[in-house]
Amino acid sequence: SSQNLSEEFAEAARQLKKEAPRIQFGKIDVTHQHDLRKEFKIQTFPTVKFFVNGSREDPIDCKGVRKASTFITWVKRRTGPSTVLINSTDQAEAIIKADDLAVIGFFRELHNDSVEVFYETARDVPEMPFGMTASEDVCADYGIQRNSLVVFKKGKAVHNEVLEESRQNKLGLTRLIKTFTLDLVTEYNIETSVKIFDVPVENHILLFTPTNSETFSEIYENYQAAAAEFRGKILFVLVDTNEARNGRIFEYFRIRDIDVPAVRILNLTSDARYKMPADEVTVDNIKEFCQNYLNGKAKQHLSSEKLPEDWDKMPVKVLVGKNFNSIIF
Repeated sequence: SSQNLSEEFAEAARQLKKEAPRIQFGKIDVTHQHDLRKEFKIQTFPTVKFFVNGSREDPIDCKGVRKASTFITWVKRRTGPSTVLINSTDQAEAIIKADDLAVIGFFRELHNDSVEVFYETARDVPEMPFGMTASEDVCADYGIQRNSLVVFKKGKAVHNEVLEESRQNKLGLTRLIKTFTLDLVTEYNIETSVKIFDVPVENHILLFTPTNSETFSEIYENYQAAAAEFRGKILFVLVDTNEARNGRIFEYFRIRDIDVPAVRILNLTSDARYKMPADEVTVDNIKEFCQNYLNGKAKQHLSSEKLPEDWDKMPVKVLVGKNFNSIIF
């Protein structure tokens, strides 16, 4: 909520006052400051923006940051080095073991385009520590080919991405790394919904099924097996159709009891929805559905009803498919 974020923001301000007095924190209630809301194009609340070098032009958006400690890391990485330089295996081990997640870049040299992309990505992912090394010994000790980004989870390497200077982009890497803050398949509930929408992946695939059915374990295994291939491109979500609190989501996707198990893809930006053509939830069917969707070959499913012109006039807003995501989330 805005209240929680406001408290965490204030806590970050208190802590940084001692460490970095040059960084000023302020808050604005834009319900009374219409000109500022318009100038900075504030659409959603709360919004946090970082102004650099006394300029009002092009402030940097601080998205998905909710804790004081993460705010502090985010600001420090914007105003100083965004990664730790690693010179020894002991140093690498200390970073890898300090948190659940860590990201290490193994490079041939410390001045090339891949390193720049790595720096930029580290700035946008304050939730986890980033380190980088060009030490031959460290690379050899981990048996890792140079110019690779490696994600460590609970001390083990779980993903190795070769960084190719011509192909790599910061947004793709940011999306990929942020998905590691979630499980490969994330079950939708009150706690996880905020995390799901904080990860900047606009394509979500949802499996609707009762988790206590006899076929659940087989269906879930198939779904999970397909998920690894699309990490960073499509976020895999599980919705338990036995959970009464998920009723709103079934309505939104127009899923009935007789439809389950059902698989849908949702694009958060356009709000377009897609239905998996095959009935069987097999690894091949899921993979084919995802690949067709990414290639622009999937057929859109059920367009939303028209948005009434006066949907925003009354205290209770009128929601249809088209404005549901932007208003609720």
